[in-house]
Amino acid sequence: MSITTLRRRHLLALGAGGLAAPALGLSPAAAQGAWPNQPVRMIVPFAAGGPTDIPARLLAEEMSKTLPHRVVVENRTGSGVVIGTDLVAKGPQDGSVILYTTVAHAVLRPMFPRLPFDPIADFTPVALVGQVPVILLVNNNFPARNIQEFIALLRANPGRFDYASSGNGGAVHLATELFMHQAGGLRVNHIPFRGSSAALPEVIAGRIPMIFDIAASALPYARSGELRALGISTKERSPLAPNIPTIAEQGVPSYEAYTWHMVMVRSGTPQPVVDAINRAVTAATAVPAVQERLTGLAMQVVRGSTPASAAQYLRSEIDTWEPVVRAAGIRAD
Repeated sequence: MSITTLRRRHLLALGAGGLAAPALGLSPAAAQGAWPNQPVRMIVPFAAGGPTDIPARLLAEEMSKTLPHRVVVENRTGSGVVIGTDLVAKGPQDGSVILYTTVAHAVLRPMFPRLPFDPIADFTPVALVGQVPVILLVNNNFPARNIQEFIALLRANPGRFDYASSGNGGAVHLATELFMHQAGGLRVNHIPFRGSSAALPEVIAGRIPMIFDIAASALPYARSGELRALGISTKERSPLAPNIPTIAEQGVPSYEAYTWHMVMVRSGTPQPVVDAINRAVTAATAVPAVQERLTGLAMQVVRGSTPASAAQYLRSEIDTWEPVVRAAGIRAD
């Protein structure tokens, strides 16, 4: 190979590197100095193929088209979300390891009193990806037909009824306890299962009368008529299910609950890198095919999320959920 050919290839490589930086909103010098020279690992502290993993992989694929390096998803489960989250908390501060997590992050402190990291101080929120509401489903033979009748029935029979959840301390469990608290301190018994797929058949059979479940798994049963939907946890009626009234409009005006998805990095990551990852997330969620897939998973995509707004949202969620967990005495299994 001639020296001329080598020089031509070297110049082409430099040109390609210079083109990548403006796409990120970074100058070539900033990109060289701030961005990690290695693949980006997206840590998902949930099992592969689940309702958190699927959106994460959609996002990672699109982000790989924008960032200088490919984004590779790694599922790191264990101790709830602690093991995967701790990996990011102790990882490099250069954006090469990012966290894709959920509302589970907001309840880590009360559920795990001896955490090896601080859920606030050790992380920089990058972007809120989206929110998934929950729906109150009851067995078709359950006497209540709306939220007011539901509350009246439970209030008249404290401790008589059970409710199912997809797991102790999960979004479904939290959403139920929040409702019971805001509806006047209703007393019901929690029966946790390993996932919605195990819990829903029990409600259909009538062995357990009710469940709050995430919309992605609840809507098919509501639409088919196998279970009756009494209310949805959104502030206003959702375009996903416009015929299901909100719980707020039925007499519990402050009730609003979601499992949400957020991208974070370790605190101390350079701001240019944080901003670049934010732009990559924003670009990914703007792709029509990605929006369609996320909507199909019952996610309400959040547009225009910034690191500042994501941080504010995380703090508000921690303020909402930590008292609920403590009042209900919820601890990790």
